[in-house]
Amino acid sequence: MSKFKIFSIALLASAAVSQAQDLDQARKAIDAEQYEKAKSLLKSIIQTKSNGRASFLLGNIYLTQNIEDSAKIAFDRGLSSEEGKINNIGLGQLELNSGNVAAAKSKFDSVTKDLKKKDVEEYIYIAKAYMNADKPDYKAAIEVLNKAKVANPTNAYIQLALGDAYYGEKNQNEAYAAYRNAYQSDSSLIRAKMQLGVLLKGAKAYGEAIKAYDEVIAINKSYGPVYRELAETYYLWANNKPSTYTENIKKALDSYNEYMKLTDYSLTSRMRHADFLILARDYVALEAEANEMKKLDKVNPRILRYLGYSAYENGNTEAAITALNEFIAKGTKIIPGDYYYLGLALVKKSIGADGKTVDATMLKNGAAEIQKALNMEPVLANGLNEIGKKYFGQKLYDVSSAIFEAAISNPTSKNYLEDNVYYGLSVFTINRGKDAKTIDVVSLEKADKAMDNVITASPTYQEAYLYKARINSSLDKDDVMAATYQKYLDIVLPKGDEEIAKNKAKVTESYNSIGAHYANTDKVKAKEFFSKTLALDPTNNYALESMKLLK
Repeated sequence: MSKFKIFSIALLASAAVSQAQDLDQARKAIDAEQYEKAKSLLKSIIQTKSNGRASFLLGNIYLTQNIEDSAKIAFDRGLSSEEGKINNIGLGQLELNSGNVAAAKSKFDSVTKDLKKKDVEEYIYIAKAYMNADKPDYKAAIEVLNKAKVANPTNAYIQLALGDAYYGEKNQNEAYAAYRNAYQSDSSLIRAKMQLGVLLKGAKAYGEAIKAYDEVIAINKSYGPVYRELAETYYLWANNKPSTYTENIKKALDSYNEYMKLTDYSLTSRMRHADFLILARDYVALEAEANEMKKLDKVNPRILRYLGYSAYENGNTEAAITALNEFIAKGTKIIPGDYYYLGLALVKKSIGADGKTVDATMLKNGAAEIQKALNMEPVLANGLNEIGKKYFGQKLYDVSSAIFEAAISNPTSKNYLEDNVYYGLSVFTINRGKDAKTIDVVSLEKADKAMDNVITASPTYQEAYLYKARINSSLDKDDVMAATYQKYLDIVLPKGDEEIAKNKAKVTESYNSIGAHYANTDKVKAKEFFSKTLALDPTNNYALESMKLLK
């Protein structure tokens, strides 16, 4: 019996060592963002013997992957296990995500109240919960970590977490010191060294950031997260320096592919990859990735988003509308881009097969979806300029005016002034030649305000006065028209003969329009302006005929 007891104890000890080793491997896999490998290790531990820490780590992975229901199941299961109290931290993060801060703190306090002085892991995870919540609270995270730091000031993991918290607070100096201290305390903590490069990325020192990542790769070329950071850095560099776009976007995509190879091709990883492909505007690859995701999970609604975006960009408008309508109907965490792409697809579909006729109702519906997106994320207006100009160039002025009207709803857009000009021109062109009964007065008045926006921001932009004058002519506001044509002349004429000759048609248009305005009220002034036209263009038929009528 004694031998049997000794043998049993030995088996238990062996099992405990094995579980500890597997837990350590799971932590390393989590750090390397090999989440499927980590999940497999943790599930194996739990199946062998209920383990509170394994359940907690498993729940945290599910939180990282935005699978909250599975996370809660893991935490609840872990609570009743040995060392299960730590699962209250995960349940606390779920409370934070729901906005229940007091309930979250209560759960965190239940974990820390009986901790030994040197126990710091729980504090680190509580801080991470504050940082990883849907609405991060970096100040609370720093407070928690500073408590842990008092107990163990040189702990590398505390320093790493402090670096993350300070980085979240945009405190670059403190973040740098914390990451540096973490790596100096434990040189095996390669994430801390990588984060020094992340700080350089945040400071837009892209070349220096890449050098820092290369140092990490020289230490461990199989460390996947560094390739994700490389991808994001090349992407930002490409967009901040357009001359490097083609070269750096290729490097970004190549780096992200390397990240995928070194981590996993799970649905969650593929979704993250898909999000990056949207940023990099590689819609052919996005469509391929979306179709691979369908093989893994045919019912996941988010796949419809990727199919919708890629279908629109790859020219399949009908498929885009179908996918996005289905996705939005499910109501699953809709983002502005969903409305934006649906709107663009509807606008595109509103154009008839002949490339000329436009379905007004569908166009209106598309514009409304785009406006929904801009109300949620105004910065999307930046992308409408190129789209609107394309339709303007195709002489689809109804369509271009709808696009530019949405664009100018955001006065901070980088293309705001140009968008106002194009909106005004589109509306004027639609109404040109129409009589008082058929013109769209409301749109013309909006177009007039659009030109005022341009004039206010750029008072010396002479074309804006010309366009405003023409718009007011269509509105039969002759006094405003004449005054605005005069302002156009006041800018052009002082520039000298060369500028006048270059704008001869516009100058004579201004003279003739002002002359026509005065023809019924002040014949002397009218003749004066028609004479100016004839001095510049002696054969101008309108001025010649008007002078005859004024005699």
